[in-house]
Amino acid sequence: MWASAAPAALVATRFLRPRESCCRCCADSSSASNSIHAASRKKVVVVGAGWAGLASAHHLCKQGFEVTLLESGNSPAEEIGVKGFWRPYRNLFSAIDELGLQPFTKWTSSALYSQEGMEVKFPIFKDLTQLPTPLGALLYPEFVNLPLVDRLASVPLISAVIDFDNTDTAWRKYDKMTSRELFKQYGCSESLFQKVFEPMLHVGLFAPAEQCSAAATLAMLYYYILSHQQNFDAVWCRGTIQEKIFLPWLESMRLEGLKFCENKSVTEFIVDEDTGCVSGLVCGEEIYKADAIILAVGISTLQSTIRSSSVLQSRQEFLGVLNLATVDVVSVKLWFDRKVKIPNAANICSGFDDLISWTLLDLNSIYDEYQDEQATVLEVEIYCATQLLALKDEQIVAKVVAYLSDCIKDFKEAIVVQQNIVKHAKSATHFFPGWKFWIVGKNLNKCTARSDIYAGSYKHMMRSSTTFPNLFVAGDWILNRHGSWSKEKAYVTGLEVANRVVDYLGEGEFAKIIAVEEDEAHFDALRSLNRRFVEIRSQLPVFEYFL
Repeated sequence: MWASAAPAALVATRFLRPRESCCRCCADSSSASNSIHAASRKKVVVVGAGWAGLASAHHLCKQGFEVTLLESGNSPAEEIGVKGFWRPYRNLFSAIDELGLQPFTKWTSSALYSQEGMEVKFPIFKDLTQLPTPLGALLYPEFVNLPLVDRLASVPLISAVIDFDNTDTAWRKYDKMTSRELFKQYGCSESLFQKVFEPMLHVGLFAPAEQCSAAATLAMLYYYILSHQQNFDAVWCRGTIQEKIFLPWLESMRLEGLKFCENKSVTEFIVDEDTGCVSGLVCGEEIYKADAIILAVGISTLQSTIRSSSVLQSRQEFLGVLNLATVDVVSVKLWFDRKVKIPNAANICSGFDDLISWTLLDLNSIYDEYQDEQATVLEVEIYCATQLLALKDEQIVAKVVAYLSDCIKDFKEAIVVQQNIVKHAKSATHFFPGWKFWIVGKNLNKCTARSDIYAGSYKHMMRSSTTFPNLFVAGDWILNRHGSWSKEKAYVTGLEVANRVVDYLGEGEFAKIIAVEEDEAHFDALRSLNRRFVEIRSQLPVFEYFL
């Protein structure tokens, strides 16, 4: 049986001291009048200094709350995962403009590589004549080895995209199958799957198709590719996201009164038994009192917190998080002894070792500091990289150079003169499926099946509100209906929980959240017809039987 919350609260109260000066930002002196004003303000603690945590903290600071931001590292961490900024990131672009930052490159083209070289070159879609979705995605990319007949094999998939409307019903329906099953069921050709969809899924969802939820697949594909022609256009940060965005953002919030406390890991929570609210949280020997708390951390960090907290263990919603999964990522930054021409600044690469796909970024084209560099500087980020974690840096570099040489032949003659390898264990969200059987095999039409039964990730994902009235969660892995993905979703959930705090505490104004762009007219009509058809079918069991 799990330990109850009450003993933990008593232990914390007896033996831990309240926080006084925990970090450099809290040590600043203040006048007596400021102290009185601060004492009258409601206190909010935000845990996690990523997109979600910074979004929450920023809005709540502007509303006059006393906000403390806790981070397990010594500064906001560099983002792990897909690092581009796509056109539909409307809320993020608005926030960057508000901050007065100009961190981005121009809109860039990209490419997809296999061991045979370039397979697809993606244009800047906004520059091309607007076609009804999804025609632009099918006709405008330059497919080097893929005939039109294979591309047209994706058309039946549109019926699943139309059916998947981001509702709870749709998520539960499609979360029961793998991405591989989805593409097979809708008649996708083997060539189209292997050369295009499989690598895009691998770098977008960080795992092979047989390990990805069909629901997450449809949500991602629609958001980035199939909803509007220009959505796949991307810009890139002209340096690290930490340097160009997170640190200036954090400094602006400090000027608004934010208290940033570094190297703080939450181990327990204190519950007021009279109200059922969380009155504080524990970090080592320190207690942070709060009127509201936001957990804006990744799955693995939250799982670690749950394992240490008897309070969180007392609630099923948090125990369910322990069933969620993450994947390992390895980042490799290399300097070469010569200039090698990389045709596109950003690239998707796949088909090398089993279960490994990666992105290739030409930092000479993207980062300001390397534009005049005589050598080639690039970054490779490898997903589902568990098998690489045990290798020495030199072994990883040798693998990466071999991969690069397959993609771009000139790398065979280039020599690595400097390297930086960072291993990020359990760092990216894994949207795994709830399958009754697991399709195994690289060939889409010649798969075997295992009789394993998995619950799927969707049923274990949390909503932003919890059963503790003043405890909220945010991040790219929680459930919401905005329709965004990746860092935009994390940012939006941060604003959503900030609004919940405003509502709960009864002070401040709500943050304005920009909705995703509406469906094109023909897509909206098709979805309306589909909903009506599903409604009629649900009322006619006999009709359902014959379908």
